[in-house]
Order: sequence, then structure tokens, then C-alpha cells
Amino acid sequence: MQRIANLLAIQDGQVLLLKKPRRGWYVAPGGKMESGESIVESAVREFQEETNVTPKNAHLKGVYTIVVKDGDQVIEEWMLFTFVATGVEGTPDKENREGILEWRPIQDLHHLPMAEGDRKILLFAALNKGIQYGTCIYTKDYELIEAKYQTSMELIEGDESHG
Repeated sequence: MQRIANLLAIQDGQVLLLKKPRRGWYVAPGGKMESGESIVESAVREFQEETNVTPKNAHLKGVYTIVVKDGDQVIEEWMLFTFVATGVEGTPDKENREGILEWRPIQDLHHLPMAEGDRKILLFAALNKGIQYGTCIYTKDYELIEAKYQTSMELIEGDESHG
């Protein structure tokens, strides 16, 4: 099973997204983990490779199982680790081998073209506290068949704001 890490940078009410040329879909910059890497090392490395900037304060926002099926047969399956950063150091490239980089208002996540599971994952990462876990099952054409999500939030003893 492949391990993928992506990272959504948020700065001044905007998110840095990568528009992929094949479908014109938007994604958070990321890619495959290398052997021996931690998930945060992978997310930061992939983000830097695709944007030419350094993310600030990267932290984990979600862990997902992504399944692609052709009928009843599983043809791909991977684990996705989604991180958020509170901005970037530097100015991102405008384009790279993976596509076009764009700063977009967070609210654009509601309607930009992207895989529907990615939409829910990125909206959670951008707008919610805690960590989300889930499974997204797609057809081979990346139409979402089923998605299940759970969330958790660390409760700190004595912190009344969490209950």
C-alpha cells in the first residue's frame, strides 16, 4: 500500500493549491513518501519540491484510506496523511512539472473542480479543529462511491473550552 502525504498552506485567508493539467482538478501539494521518512518529513519535502517555499508550523489534520475500485475489484489503495501549515516562507513558483500553483480563497474549496473526497478533506483541514480520519472509495474515474469520516480532538485537562 502506498503512503501519500499532502500539505495545505493557509495564509491571509487563502490556500495554496496545485491545479493538475490532466483533469484541471485542484489538489494540495504532496506525493509519495520515501523509505524511512516520517509523515511530516514527507509532507514538507513534497510541498517544498512542488512549490519552492517552506511551510510554517506544519501539523497533522487527517489520516485517510483511499480506495479505487473497478466494480468489486480494488485496483488501487493508499494511505493519505494530510497536513496544514500556517503560511509559507518565500514566494511560491507559479508553475512546476505537476501543474499550476494558485493562492485561492478558502471558500473556493466549496466549488473548485476536485475529487469530492479531497473537497471534504481539504475543507475539514482548512476550517475545523482536531484531526479527521476516514475512508474514501472511488470508481476508476474518481467518482466518489462512499466516504466515511470520524473526528477527534485532544482534550486538555483543565481546558474548559473543550467541554
